[in-house]
Amino acid sequence: MPEVVLDGESLTPEQVVAVAREEAAVSVAPDARQLVRASRERVEDVVESGEAVYGVNTGFGELVDERIPADEIETLQTNLLRSHSAGAGEELPVEAVRAMLLARVNALVKGYSGVREVVVDHLVAMLNEGVHPVVPHTGSLGASGDLAPLAHATIVLLGEGEARVDGGEDPSASDGDGERLDGADALARAGLEPLTLRAKEGLALINGTQLTVGLGALLVVDAERLLRVADTAGALTTEVTMSSTVPSHPAIQRVRPHAGQAASAANVRRLTAGSEVVESHRNCDRVQDAYSTRCLPQVHGAVRDAVAHLREAVAVELNSATDNPLVFPRDAVADPGTDEGAAAAATRASGTDRAAVLSGGNFHGEPLGLRIDYLASALTELAAISERRVDRMLNPNTQEPHLPPFLTTEPGLRSGYMIAQYTAAALVNECRADGRPATDNTPVSGNQEDHVSMSATSAFQARETADRVGRVLGIELLCGAQAAEFVDDGLAAGRGTGAAYEAVRERVPPLDDDRPLAAEIESVADLVTSGDLEARVNAALDEPLA
Repeated sequence: MPEVVLDGESLTPEQVVAVAREEAAVSVAPDARQLVRASRERVEDVVESGEAVYGVNTGFGELVDERIPADEIETLQTNLLRSHSAGAGEELPVEAVRAMLLARVNALVKGYSGVREVVVDHLVAMLNEGVHPVVPHTGSLGASGDLAPLAHATIVLLGEGEARVDGGEDPSASDGDGERLDGADALARAGLEPLTLRAKEGLALINGTQLTVGLGALLVVDAERLLRVADTAGALTTEVTMSSTVPSHPAIQRVRPHAGQAASAANVRRLTAGSEVVESHRNCDRVQDAYSTRCLPQVHGAVRDAVAHLREAVAVELNSATDNPLVFPRDAVADPGTDEGAAAAATRASGTDRAAVLSGGNFHGEPLGLRIDYLASALTELAAISERRVDRMLNPNTQEPHLPPFLTTEPGLRSGYMIAQYTAAALVNECRADGRPATDNTPVSGNQEDHVSMSATSAFQARETADRVGRVLGIELLCGAQAAEFVDDGLAAGRGTGAAYEAVRERVPPLDDDRPLAAEIESVADLVTSGDLEARVNAALDEPLA
């Protein structure tokens, strides 16, 4: 697996997945290391100047006016991590912790945070050696960034807190995510010594959006996979219900040129290419199909555009400096267009002749939170239209004559897939019930931090939504494969829809008699979320799904 080289400028959601889930190795680009060293030198200049600078020699939040003596500056940073490690709830999964740490390192190596190189190297070693801090789920407000989760994640650098370590020597102490150790022992397992933080380093470690953007990066990749599976499931349903692929004709898309709509329509054409089933009813008497198949490109396409909107924000945020204050070269704070702007910027900036320290709000998660809320709403619609296609296959009042009620040969005596549709409906309802935008505000820190984003809550909710959508799509694929059993054996399926049918059948046999379906729903949902279905379908196509 290719090593992920961090330079503060080019980290992608796919690389986050590689490190978070596949444990790809991480390193730092030489040029980025130089930026880190230069930034640290600027912080040292500021410390030596004795000028009051937020987070360097002052208190935090509402305590900003409290000056910290020079001999207590290191204690200030240690106390910050200790006091902010105040999360609650169950542990974050390892992939979320790894994504958060990776994003934090990439922000630090941009060279505006003022940490020492050894801090960066310790974080990289933790990723490469499988040292995963124990981080409670709840505590972030999405401004001043994801404070509590990042504090739990980075207090391990001090030899405090707890971490799970890969390859533990005591299997009885491990539950699959590694042996749980205190921070000092976890560092020792990786060959690391605990750090003593210097000026500004504690604040630089916890002030930022890295939990939100790490989860957002995973969401982008997962949502794009769900969309490709949704196109596949929808194409299979279109085929087995004898619906038309004409709504995916390129001419229709050209006159309403939304990018997502065109991509989903192209996928349907690609998936059903070579389908004798589609050709068999091209000249049937039915003029139009129900919206759930006819409007597939429009609905799936709108969801695609929502995911693209989030990808854009995540790509920017992964490669942004999001802590506060930020440390710049003095000449970088001037407005290059006007002398007045340069003079004003220099006046506003704390620092020295070589450095400028600017306080701002790059830690605020609103640019992510709003788009993640949008994504959750969009994914709910993907589940909703999928559930409606399930009903078209099962419902004796709407299904085609060749399909028996609830896809069973003895309806009444048998219920077939009747209750699978109930489950799909329940999952859609759960998506809707949890779908209220999480981006909201509860003022904190003595009302100094009087507007926050709750962006991490948005990300957690969207993650739950994505999991439910995967199950709904699994139910549609189950029913689509069963419906295919009632299509004329002499007719070939499309290249992509046929591959999808075969992938389902390798896990679940045809439903010849009633049996418990729960394990089969989970098995096909795993086929969806693991990428196995997508891989099988792409292998059968001339070009992969968009």
